[in-house]
Amino acid sequence: MAPSPDEPAHAALERRLGYAFADGSLCDSALTHKSWLNEKHEPGRTDNERLEFLGDAVLALVVSDLLMRRFPLRSEGELSKTRAAIVSEAGLARAAESLGLGQWIFLGRGEDQAGGRHKPSILSDALEALIGAIYLDGGFAAARAVAERMFGSALEEAEKNARTDYKSRLQERSQALLQATPQFQVVGEDGPDHDKRFQVAILLDGREYGRAGGRSKKEAEQSAAALALAALDSGGGA
Repeated sequence: MAPSPDEPAHAALERRLGYAFADGSLCDSALTHKSWLNEKHEPGRTDNERLEFLGDAVLALVVSDLLMRRFPLRSEGELSKTRAAIVSEAGLARAAESLGLGQWIFLGRGEDQAGGRHKPSILSDALEALIGAIYLDGGFAAARAVAERMFGSALEEAEKNARTDYKSRLQERSQALLQATPQFQVVGEDGPDHDKRFQVAILLDGREYGRAGGRSKKEAEQSAAALALAALDSGGGA
């Protein structure tokens, strides 16, 4: 849907963001690459480098907050790795591409002809600047809401990976806390061959830390590992 003549040039971007700027000049600055200013020399216009600096810090806080809420049992190291992947240049560029952000960036002619609208460095910088601009315009809650929408798929993928990799996390955690390697034991098996269910228990230093069932040994091991991680965090164990 094309903007009407009375709409700002970035109105369509605002609709994709789900956020309308009270101060449109902040959005303009967030989208202005230094190469554009080098050619246009527009008085009063600034490039997006300062907003990028601010947006980097805002995004780190927003993503940290979202991860803390989604993963209450994950360690600081695990949260840091997940955050680093989401706010990496590649992660930011993917989010920017999904918005079609490149079409709204003000680029100098040479940078534009060199494919700047698809360069990960330019896209990631512009996205950070945009988050910084939203923070200045509408506050932390507004920046958080936009970031959650933009990085929703990345957060869901992180949640999916967290659910399916409990065994690896348990092995790392048990070595760090107990200097012990978890033992996975099949303690039960029932049902016909075409619909078997398995019960797996996890032992650490001879103590049981988790027991769960599943339609396969792998599924049961992952579920039991999730329980064992929770038990380790709470200092429990059978």
